[in-house]
Amino acid sequence: MIVRDPARAPDLDGAEVAVASGYLDGDEMTAALRGAETVFLVSGRESPNRLDEHKSAVDAAVRAHVGRIVYTSFANARPDTAFILGRQHHATEEHIRASGVAYTFLRDNMYLDFVPFMTSPEGVIAGPAGDGAAAFVARDDVADVAVGVLSGSGHEGQAYTLTGGTALTLAHAAAMLSEVTGREIVYKPETVDEAYASRAHFGAPDWEVEGWVTSYVAIARGELGAVTDVVDRFAGHPPMTLPELLERYPETLAHLR
Repeated sequence: MIVRDPARAPDLDGAEVAVASGYLDGDEMTAALRGAETVFLVSGRESPNRLDEHKSAVDAAVRAHVGRIVYTSFANARPDTAFILGRQHHATEEHIRASGVAYTFLRDNMYLDFVPFMTSPEGVIAGPAGDGAAAFVARDDVADVAVGVLSGSGHEGQAYTLTGGTALTLAHAAAMLSEVTGREIVYKPETVDEAYASRAHFGAPDWEVEGWVTSYVAIARGELGAVTDVVDRFAGHPPMTLPELLERYPETLAHLR
């Protein structure tokens, strides 16, 4: 595993620790990746230069003669997706394809784990998602699929879209949250302009706010509503539902209690 601080690395059986300060440090990444046959490339945290970070990490893998890259991408990773950050995933996929290294793309839908945090302490989910639905997938299920793909064979050149077992509208999600918390949670549709205005008080940079708002627009356009059986096939169990996730991680509801 590659970490910034070896003192914070988890103690895993059979794992060796390598150090690199970040994806942009090509020399450190190349040294850290040397000897690896398969690299699980987790997309970097959202930032203005995330695409540059991804390309740097891929180039380091090429220099280290890695045999395969398994990359955590995003559902509907296209150059014209409404979700602005999804375009970075498309560009990263194209860079990996052009590298000549064998690859597998795990295209995660929006994370089910984020749904409670889309809700304000006042009990409102607000955004320009219209009546659209998204097939939210739990991060635990993503991890299980990744294990199956990383430890298996025959996945070269494949792109798998990871989803939950059903597509949820935000109104439906609000109703589920209401049932679990015992208080009224509502979905408040916004226009795009209203969404930008309602998020202005956070003081976040423009690129970050654009990412927040356009994720809802992607839901409204139906870009994230398709349901797949990838979790069932590769994780060996059905996808987690929102009530199941809330039962497993009740702390995600602390701001709503």
